[in-house]
Amino acid sequence: MNTSTKHEQDLLIRLSEGDSTAFSEIFHEYKHRIYATALRLMGSPTHAEEIVQEVFIKIWTNRHTMHAVEHFRAYLFTTARNHIYNALRQLAREKTDGFTTQEPACKGTEEKVISRDLERVLQNAVRRLPPQQERVYRLTKVEGLPRNEVADMLQLSPETVKIHLARAMRSIREYCIARMDMYPLLLLASTTSGIFFPAM
Repeated sequence: MNTSTKHEQDLLIRLSEGDSTAFSEIFHEYKHRIYATALRLMGSPTHAEEIVQEVFIKIWTNRHTMHAVEHFRAYLFTTARNHIYNALRQLAREKTDGFTTQEPACKGTEEKVISRDLERVLQNAVRRLPPQQERVYRLTKVEGLPRNEVADMLQLSPETVKIHLARAMRSIREYCIARMDMYPLLLLASTTSGIFFPAM
């Protein structure tokens, strides 16, 4: 067994024991490859992001069995392929029926419940922020406004906006990590908004 394979097997053993750090390492190792594959096949960044979330929610939900997976990469990409094909079939049915929905195509009941829980924890974290940090966070990360525009709106300097945003991110991260059982799933939900790994 080479070093890379042994390291991956060690990660899977830790993951099966509920180690969120192992989950985070696996997630960051493979998320971009799965996203690229989903984007190529589905042609939609939004759908590709949903596929990444669906795949890793399944990995975390089934974490207790991961230690028994001998060829994890094959397992992971087979899982991703199945989710992509299911999503494509669902989209084709919706197009044929003239029906659209806001729900991700391949979300099951369990994933919907998890998504609601994630949203609740994140919103609680945001509501606990001091008023100015909350305003800066919502304007930059929820509404997507540039920092300079936020600075003008709030009559602050761009550097002050940057400081408020950094403190808000740190507070949200600490609040969520304190609820460690939810941390891996919160990581998935917040990747695109930069809560856990912000580009400052």
